[in-house]
Amino acid sequence: MAKAPKSNVDELEDRIGHTFTDRLLLTRALTHVSAVKTSAARAETYQRLEFLGDRVLGLSISAMLFETFPKADEGELSRRLAELVRKETCAEIADEWGAGRHIRFGGGESLDGESKKVTILADICESIIGAVFLDGGFEAALALVRRSWAGRMMSPRRPLRDSKTALQEWAQARGLATPVYRETQRSGPAHAPEFTVTVTVEGFEPMPANGSSKRVAEQSAAQSFLEKEGVIEKKPRRPAPEGESIV
Repeated sequence: MAKAPKSNVDELEDRIGHTFTDRLLLTRALTHVSAVKTSAARAETYQRLEFLGDRVLGLSISAMLFETFPKADEGELSRRLAELVRKETCAEIADEWGAGRHIRFGGGESLDGESKKVTILADICESIIGAVFLDGGFEAALALVRRSWAGRMMSPRRPLRDSKTALQEWAQARGLATPVYRETQRSGPAHAPEFTVTVTVEGFEPMPANGSSKRVAEQSAAQSFLEKEGVIEKKPRRPAPEGESIV
């Protein structure tokens, strides 16, 4: 197997919050297949640990969701799980750990190329979870997943459902009362009315929004609230047609 670079992984252990009893497990979790010379040595790379970590991650996130959202049905739990274990999410976690600079490559391999980088970092994320599982058991792995995924679980980067449902789930997860929607204004002709609806969430500033119907206005108000509180990313406005302006 290729000689490991002189890299101090103590910082990585600090970031993931686990000190390995068997440091060899961490070494394997950080070893890309390009760093070994024979197919027989593939067992010394992160591939097997990534397989194990993928399952441990899925179980850990499932347990967290089951505990945190007691009223969610199977469909909702599945959507949340899919978002939290997707490749891009795992890659972001590995990047936050700073794992990329500790990967052991060989044969000119590297993290060059965005797609390739995401794939490798996602694999490394899962392999580290697998290594922690073998080193400290399920509780240690679950603790690692809680530390790294809890924030994303409570504040999804992308809406899992329509805005009203997403806002209700967000409030519910924090022990807040169900958001209240109130029509505060109606304008325009009878054949083309415009509604203003304000959503109120306990402890937060009310958020008004307009729409061509009460339903549309309610969804818009919920969307604006989620964006304002940083729960979801703000949607870019569409470009204004020539001669028009968008307020």
